[in-house]
Amino acid sequence: MRNRPSKSDLFKGRHFEQEVIILCVRWYLRYKLSYRDLVEMMAERGLPIAHTTILRWVRRYAPEFDKRWSRFATPVGTSWRVDETYVKIRSRWAYLYRAVDASGKTVDFRLSPRRNVASAKAFFRKAVRSQRRSPETITLDGYAASHRAVRELQEQGRLPDLTKLRSSKYLNNQIEQDHRNVKSRLGAMLGLKSFASAAITIRGVELMHRIRKGQFDLCAVTTQGQTTPEIWAAVLAA
Repeated sequence: MRNRPSKSDLFKGRHFEQEVIILCVRWYLRYKLSYRDLVEMMAERGLPIAHTTILRWVRRYAPEFDKRWSRFATPVGTSWRVDETYVKIRSRWAYLYRAVDASGKTVDFRLSPRRNVASAKAFFRKAVRSQRRSPETITLDGYAASHRAVRELQEQGRLPDLTKLRSSKYLNNQIEQDHRNVKSRLGAMLGLKSFASAAITIRGVELMHRIRKGQFDLCAVTTQGQTTPEIWAAVLAA
């Protein structure tokens, strides 16, 4: 039984057409645009939209878009490069744990208010759950808490004993370079105001990053030559 709202129900009660909502959310998450930039761009199309309306759309639809796209995600590799980077939220630092595989595909991410063993363990549990399998190799930098997190998860049976743990600054250059694509978008935003809203926004930014990297198999719902709006409409309706 289909237990998620249909595409039309998803936008039911909104004052603007669903195509306009999808476009604003997609462009905000993908490009270095502020809410007010989008207000001006929509005004040129004859659509008067308040910046707070677009903000609410992002908070409402970024998680839903991620859920619907993730149904078509392709598997990632079993060699994970894991690292954490800093994100400022209302003048305080938070920590974004991220991982990519050997080919650069995004494995998973998790925003945490702290950088410690518990946070690293929570990230690894989330990543294994989302991928539905454990990695064969985990590459970390020299931060001791992440190494301890992997060892404790192995002792608890949450990661296989055969999972190889290694430390390599050279190999982890790949994930550090990948951070830049996400952080360049976050840096252009005029401040993340709360942890909850930051987590939602990052989820949407990470989705757009995965789409750019071609991490989805859409053969079942799209055909060759479709435009980006047509592809989005097909994914959300599937």
